[in-house]
Amino acid sequence: MDILQKYNFSFPTAIRFGVGVISELPDYLKQNQLNRPLLVTDPIVKELDFFKKIVGQLSQSGLSVEVFSDVHKNPVKTDVLKGKASYQSTDRDVIVGIGGGVALDVARAIALSINHHRDLFDYDDLIGGDKYVTEPIPHFVTVPTTSGTGSEVGRSAIISEDESKKKRILFAPTLMAKIVFADPELTMDLPAFVTAATGMDALTHNIEAYLSKNWNPMCSGIALEGIKLIGESIENATLKPDLEARSKMLMASMMGAIAFQKGLGIVHSLAHPLSSLLDTHHGLANAINLPYGLEFNYEGFEDRYEQMGLMVGLKQGDGKKIIQYISDLNETLGLPSKLSAIGVNEDHIDTLASLAIADFCHPNNPKPVTELDFRTIYKGAL
Repeated sequence: MDILQKYNFSFPTAIRFGVGVISELPDYLKQNQLNRPLLVTDPIVKELDFFKKIVGQLSQSGLSVEVFSDVHKNPVKTDVLKGKASYQSTDRDVIVGIGGGVALDVARAIALSINHHRDLFDYDDLIGGDKYVTEPIPHFVTVPTTSGTGSEVGRSAIISEDESKKKRILFAPTLMAKIVFADPELTMDLPAFVTAATGMDALTHNIEAYLSKNWNPMCSGIALEGIKLIGESIENATLKPDLEARSKMLMASMMGAIAFQKGLGIVHSLAHPLSSLLDTHHGLANAINLPYGLEFNYEGFEDRYEQMGLMVGLKQGDGKKIIQYISDLNETLGLPSKLSAIGVNEDHIDTLASLAIADFCHPNNPKPVTELDFRTIYKGAL
């Protein structure tokens, strides 16, 4: 990868990738006769220098800029409704999501809500709500600032109910961004913890997509290459950041999000309840649970572990060692290896297991999972 080169991809989202591509955003908007962007971000990114620079460049180009950042760490329905109100009351004509998975999911859900007036959760894909997504979606642009969820290339948004914190999936092919501006330079100032946690999220996406029981050879190939890129770069990206490592991580993050249309699995079903119940960072929840989920899935899928092991530099025949590789990687990155480190105790286990069995990811796991399995894994991870 030539870090000084800018690249164009379409997969099928149009992607503009490379150091400095964010400077092209004002001209892109003007060329498409879009003059009043709503920038959707989170409260932390809103205060960062690079975000203020983006706002300044847009304003200096004669564009009317409105910023919406009133979102929770795990976004809820009222966040989306507030964003919709901001879009409508300030007469916006384009939505630009800037940030990590939270900002991009909220931005996508706002885009859905503008011309769709049923209750937001009527559009939940798990109850067939995608059939109601029939109206035009406002022009929608994404700008990732972390290398984790890959939401910038997604077609769905995960939004929780305000009270129960139950996660809902809003999905439709028309919810893909018109274009992604993926600039590795925007990720350079991320602190080590965020880089590590989001990076392990991207790794989990690629691994679970590759292991998913569904047949999609294209996604399997993308997932393997994503695993390889992360294996080459996550330590440097976290501990000794440079543009090459950050570029590989940003690309691998998008690859994971493309690959997991094949399905995810047990690790995400273990992780989602931690975010719902304890407000745990999603990437951190995945990182802690990944070795335990891999241990559960190993028997019967040794050949796939062999392929993943080769991608991260393990020798032929050492496929199972990828489980220890992940545990060691968490330690190297400064991430905890036990759930107790994030406040989980025995009293949480039954509730977590109940939420996990109801989760939407494990049906795509390579082998069936029961509530007892979830309870056993949680206890082992304490």
